[in-house]
Amino acid sequence: MRTLVTGLALIAISLALTGNAIGQANKKSNKRPNFIIILADDLGYGETGCYGQKVIRTPNIDKLASQGMRFTDFYAGSTVCAPSRCCLMTGMNTGHAQIRDNMEIGNWDDYMGQAPLEPGTYTIARMLKQDGYKTACIGKWGLGGPGSTGVPNEQGFDFFFGYLCQRPAHNHYPAYLWYNNEKFLTGNPDFPPQQKLTGNPRDPANYKKYQGTSYADELFTDEALHFIKSNKDSAFFLLMTYTLPHLALQVPDRYLQEYRELMNDSPYTGQMGYLPVFYPHATYAAMISALDYATGKILQALAESHLDSNTCVIFTSDNGATFSLGGADPQFFNSNGPLRGGKGSLYEGGIRVPCIARWPGKIMAGQVCSIPYASWDLMPTLAQLAQLGLPKDIDGISFAPALQGVKNPPLHEFLYWEYTSTGGNQAIRAGKWKVVRKDLIKEPMRRFELYDLSEDPGEKINVAEQHPEIIQKMKVYSRKHTPSSKPEWNFLHN
Repeated sequence: MRTLVTGLALIAISLALTGNAIGQANKKSNKRPNFIIILADDLGYGETGCYGQKVIRTPNIDKLASQGMRFTDFYAGSTVCAPSRCCLMTGMNTGHAQIRDNMEIGNWDDYMGQAPLEPGTYTIARMLKQDGYKTACIGKWGLGGPGSTGVPNEQGFDFFFGYLCQRPAHNHYPAYLWYNNEKFLTGNPDFPPQQKLTGNPRDPANYKKYQGTSYADELFTDEALHFIKSNKDSAFFLLMTYTLPHLALQVPDRYLQEYRELMNDSPYTGQMGYLPVFYPHATYAAMISALDYATGKILQALAESHLDSNTCVIFTSDNGATFSLGGADPQFFNSNGPLRGGKGSLYEGGIRVPCIARWPGKIMAGQVCSIPYASWDLMPTLAQLAQLGLPKDIDGISFAPALQGVKNPPLHEFLYWEYTSTGGNQAIRAGKWKVVRKDLIKEPMRRFELYDLSEDPGEKINVAEQHPEIIQKMKVYSRKHTPSSKPEWNFLHN
């Protein structure tokens, strides 16, 4: 077992990049671009300042948006963790992806992980690694537990540090993390992330037992800074999968200070799952500020290593904000902005997420893009920016032309989602139109709801009866999927 984070000693790589405008700019320095994807966990569409948040302060993320391109209509791969991450990693939507829902292998006690990616899956990491990039994933994985075919080191990553299984990631003060295939002891006490308060709920001291000394997301940032600075002369891909602001509500006191006096908080004692917390609203806000602070540290490391002009940073989230449990209160923060629904839903609030791309000198500052793109587009986008051949037989398209300011960039004919856990749901977006069907396991013939997102982003007015021709087109799209190899993820589509 490892008891300290040592980082990586990586080999320098210097290869030419040719081709498009971004490639030509990098050809002068004989250096391929670096890529950093920062993936938040359950960060809602409206939870950062640049997307309309009024209470939570996110100066670094807001600055990132002002320096690059902010997407108004960007989508996660799914409405929950594992399938969303699979879509991002493989360029496939949930009509074709290997992982289409959360599925645990093992039980609550042994934390064996989620359903694993298959051996040799073509991932973003494998694509870039095959071209000589050094690759690292730091944070939460959720696509295969210890010893499985899905662990990051078997899926194209040279290095992994973090949680393999999603359940331990519900505790931000874990007793251990994974350093590649070895356990890394954090020094925190071992306690479960699901408890109810014991003791007087009005005594703040009774909540201290739900904290430790090593905050996982700060350990992630420390390792990321080491990786960046150690590879300033290399071509690298860094996937930062923070667990913030996913429940449970836990944060070091230093982030809590600026919010504690702003909110009239009542203690949460664990009655709706996860861990008790004395200041639930302030803690949730502080967790997003902690994510913002971590983002700032990464950007600072790029500047100090003189990598700004050669690094594309993309910031996004794996799905919409969580529902009201565990002390979370998305209504209080207007977490999903004007959008309907949240995590676990295929309405816009569950799948439309923040997305920002920054690359000084290559992506013009202050741009806003309203073209619908999705996380399964990241693989072909990075491939085009790195001057690799575009992957075949995937659902994603490259939005690199949009980043470069090219007129009339490629557009999706349609975007597709399916999700089993809440009864068998399906959603499709084509241009301004969005359809949703629910409870297909019980009612395979259930009708489509239709919304005009250009007029009704909150999906309040179902206009299906007024547009039968759009419904017919959506029916055709709804059949463009393949059955999953796992029967429990299949439901009828008629």
